[in-house]
Amino acid sequence: MGASTVNENSFLNNFIKTSNIISKEVLALGMLAATKEATKGLSVLSVFASTTPFIGLFGTVVSILDTFTHIGQTTGSMSVIASGVSDALIATAAGIFVAIFSYTYHQILKRKSFELISYLQMQSDAILARRA
Repeated sequence: MGASTVNENSFLNNFIKTSNIISKEVLALGMLAATKEATKGLSVLSVFASTTPFIGLFGTVVSILDTFTHIGQTTGSMSVIASGVSDALIATAAGIFVAIFSYTYHQILKRKSFELISYLQMQSDAILARRA
């Protein structure tokens, strides 16, 4: 189980270059670096997933206000109202559309990073157990 050498491109290689001794601390540093790299960008997806519905709602409110302005300036026929509500709902749909995909990808990537970190922890424990 596990490799006998450290890959040149691995995070652990950066920490082992200074010392040939693999210790719990060196492995912990490698885990922290790998965790940081694996979760990079997840916060951006999280912000998109949580804010885009509100941006869509803001667009809806602005469009409805614009519709009310047009109703007040004209006779307020049903075509003006229908057109304004239609534009308002497009903003809402766009916000929800972006939120659904960003939340979905956020959850998928979050799960993948958790699996990677768990795998690294198991490998780290195996290396330490072999040395003991």
